Amino acid sequence: MKNLLARTRAFSRRRFAPYQRVWDLAWPMILSNVSVPLLGAVDTAVLGHLSSAEYLSGVAIGASVISMLLWAFGFLRMGTTGLVARAKDSGIPWLLRALALAGALGVLLTAMATPLLPAITQWMNASTAAAPHAHDYLQIRLLSAPFALANFAILGFFIGRGDSRTPLLILVCANLLNIALDLLLIIGLDMGAQGAAWASVAADLCSFALAAWLLGRRYPQLQEEVDRSVTSGNFWPWQQAAPWRELLQINSDLFVRTCLLLFTLTFFTAQGAAQGDAVLAANAILLQLLMATSYALDGFAHATESLVGNAVRRQSTIRFMRTVTAAGIWALGSALLITAVLVTGRSWILPLFTSIPDVLELAQAYYPWLCALPLVAVWSYQLDGVFIGAGKSRQMRDTMFIATVIVFLPCWWFTRHQGNAGIWLSLFLWFVARSGGLMVYFYRYTKKNNWL
Repeated sequence: MKNLLARTRAFSRRRFAPYQRVWDLAWPMILSNVSVPLLGAVDTAVLGHLSSAEYLSGVAIGASVISMLLWAFGFLRMGTTGLVARAKDSGIPWLLRALALAGALGVLLTAMATPLLPAITQWMNASTAAAPHAHDYLQIRLLSAPFALANFAILGFFIGRGDSRTPLLILVCANLLNIALDLLLIIGLDMGAQGAAWASVAADLCSFALAAWLLGRRYPQLQEEVDRSVTSGNFWPWQQAAPWRELLQINSDLFVRTCLLLFTLTFFTAQGAAQGDAVLAANAILLQLLMATSYALDGFAHATESLVGNAVRRQSTIRFMRTVTAAGIWALGSALLITAVLVTGRSWILPLFTSIPDVLELAQAYYPWLCALPLVAVWSYQLDGVFIGAGKSRQMRDTMFIATVIVFLPCWWFTRHQGNAGIWLSLFLWFVARSGGLMVYFYRYTKKNNWL
């Protein structure tokens, strides 16, 4: 009898081990990811309770643009995670390459984008009242671009190493600081949009300082590896080009994919702005809630990236499929839970963000679209994690191109006479196309046993 119980327990541990591994990595990432849109939610909630919608509209436009500019370089996080997870060494050389790339791109981004800010706010259809707030917000936020991009690379390194608790510590500390500064600068010092921007800049700088300090603490060999990489003659592109080609190949695909993603969300915001500040503000609230659900579900995708990369490094098809299955079940259960919360919490969620009657009425009118999205979008997030971990970046790029250029934009064109309802329908079908396209690629690779 004892032997039977022992065998049963051993079988259960083996059977549920993939689910435990996914959860151990995912829950810190869920908490840290949710803290990111929480910043935007706090900005929205604080500004939404000011006397006029122009502050909220200005920050909505500015935050949308800065997301496009910074998250276009989100490949620094995703690409670093996959490369480090598949690396047979410590992965630190990949981190150093990513940091060098992040610093150069951050400086270039700030120098190129700053003179274009007036044109950018005009392209976003900002109203006369909201445009100055959007311009001020963007001008300040760009100051921390190099540090924000470096943070992407460092977080990607930690996730690739299977360490999700350190990113949680970094993001929560920085975001709590941001929230405190929001209340101080926006409410206490009446700085409006500029206060929201300076709070985010301070959070970026402190996040980088904390991340660098934790890197040194977690990896005492870091300085030695830095010296070895730089002096060994194999770090810089002109010394050894192969690793840089691999880095740039993966990251270029992810860059195009992310640009298309952020173009869609920014275009969505711009179309709302064209219909007036009230519609723009209502859409901003719903997008903040959508981002919160996306970041929560992305926690399982991040865990999948690390574990799939590990399975590829081990050349284990069994481990790969068990990881994908376990993470998919966790993600689906979470999407169902999120949908239930959104449906049952409609009466109290939206009033948390604004007390402006026109904005609240419009947000309630389009709230059903938000409730329907998690169950559709979850598969695009999860399969992104699979493809990043396996190094299949081209498929992600192609799927996003189809979803944006062949589905989203034509749908918007044919439904533009329906106003805000048309743009929400287009966004919904965009998520459907993303999930469906990645499912097709996943089926083809699985059928051919071509993941490893």
